[in-house]
Amino acid sequence: MTTKEKLKSLTDEELAMNMAKTLDILYFEELYNRYENLVYTKCVSFTKSKTVAQDIAHDIFLKLYVSIGKFEGKSKFSTWLYSLTYNHCVNYINRDKDAQMMRNATDTDDLLNLQSTEDELQIQVMEVEKLKAALELIEPEDKMILLLKYQDEASIKDLEKLYEIGASAVKMRLSRAKSKLMKAYKTVRI
Repeated sequence: MTTKEKLKSLTDEELAMNMAKTLDILYFEELYNRYENLVYTKCVSFTKSKTVAQDIAHDIFLKLYVSIGKFEGKSKFSTWLYSLTYNHCVNYINRDKDAQMMRNATDTDDLLNLQSTEDELQIQVMEVEKLKAALELIEPEDKMILLLKYQDEASIKDLEKLYEIGASAVKMRLSRAKSKLMKAYKTVRI
């Protein structure tokens, strides 16, 4: 009897147990040949994409090879592999959904930049005298960061170095200072 014939005569559980003991690639190949289509079909049912399903199926078989020692023979091998496949597909789908949400989520810096652009346009439209009067009404720290940014044209990087804080903290301070200036501006009567 040839090696291939011997392998074909073994049950799935025997193949898995022998593979776990020896990590012999021949046992793995036989299991792969027996379950390749089943795993792939399950992956397609989750992903709805043949290309993605192929990648996931390969990942599952790699995971099978690495974690075969966890198979204890308490259940049928097919049940164990199905569980491995199902869990891997569910994890993939959840990670993909999380990644999609992250890609679709608006970055808070983008929101600040959008708000910043609107505020900048409003500041530019203000009457110069009214703006000067409003600047006198806000706290010196707020006045200073606004003058550095808009009068002296300091960049965010320049302000980071000057204040020794991160870019998001600089943007937040600018945003708060602009809000205070807008409120003060509305109260000024010229």
